[in-house]
Amino acid sequence: MPLGQALPFGLRDVRLTPLGANGATPGTPVDLPVSRTLSFSEAEDFEDLRGDDSLVASHGSGPRVEWSLEAGGISLEAYAVMAGGTVTSTGTTPAIKKTYSKAATDARPYFKIEGQSINDNGGDFHCLIYRAKADGSLEGEQSDGSFWISSASGKGYPSLEATPIGKVYDFIQNETAVAITP
Repeated sequence: MPLGQALPFGLRDVRLTPLGANGATPGTPVDLPVSRTLSFSEAEDFEDLRGDDSLVASHGSGPRVEWSLEAGGISLEAYAVMAGGTVTSTGTTPAIKKTYSKAATDARPYFKIEGQSINDNGGDFHCLIYRAKADGSLEGEQSDGSFWISSASGKGYPSLEATPIGKVYDFIQNETAVAITP
């Protein structure tokens, strides 16, 4: 039976996959726990040719994605995928200490984003952004009576991976729900 219209509901899972120093070699995916939002907007810059008092032509530079994420709490490992830096753990139970550190020389790296929503018709819907960079803000706030909410925003660019080279994003609708591959 052919798939009908996708009716994604909620946000079931988000995984961030580091892409290495070359922006193309995938590392180990990291779960973004307590995912609340994955926002997506396609954008493109255009150059217009004007002459003789009129618009003659317009040419696009190619699509990019503008994205934002929000999650409850903070995963230091997910934060490091988006911001660069390192996570270290020391000690033994019950005195383990985990530290995220960012040096002035730690640039924000490229990573892949995959979000999954359950489809109202029983399947699911995935949004993949193949080469994202958090070139917007990375935020969180501690405040009285509130949970920490982590947020990030940035852009998505064409993939440099051998497969799928040149892809900016995919929307995938599955008739039967498929978990994000760890």
